[in-house]
Amino acid sequence: MGQLVYEQDITSIVMSDQDNVATSLKDVKEGETLLYVINGQKKAVEAKRSIPFGHKIAIKPIQRSATVIKYGEVIGAATKDIEPGEHVHVHNIEGIRGRGDKAEGEQKQ
Repeated sequence: MGQLVYEQDITSIVMSDQDNVATSLKDVKEGETLLYVINGQKKAVEAKRSIPFGHKIAIKPIQRSATVIKYGEVIGAATKDIEPGEHVHVHNIEGIRGRGDKAEGEQKQ
């Protein structure tokens, strides 16, 4: 993991360089820019829609069925393609932990 950097103007948090989402530290309006630090570098992403405090925003493209990673952990899978700046929540991800129908090698019926 990269060096932790504290910046006063940071408006979202990324905990791992593997994360493909950031967590918003405030209510965000559509078109607003969120700042975060990854690998010791400050980055920005523009919100495509309003995003509530504590919710996730994509910081990298996430393809349909790809894993969503937050705090270095897989938290679900994308149910559709998600572009950077999009709100990431129950409308475009699904949980995959503890689901027998999502076990590796298992066929959908």
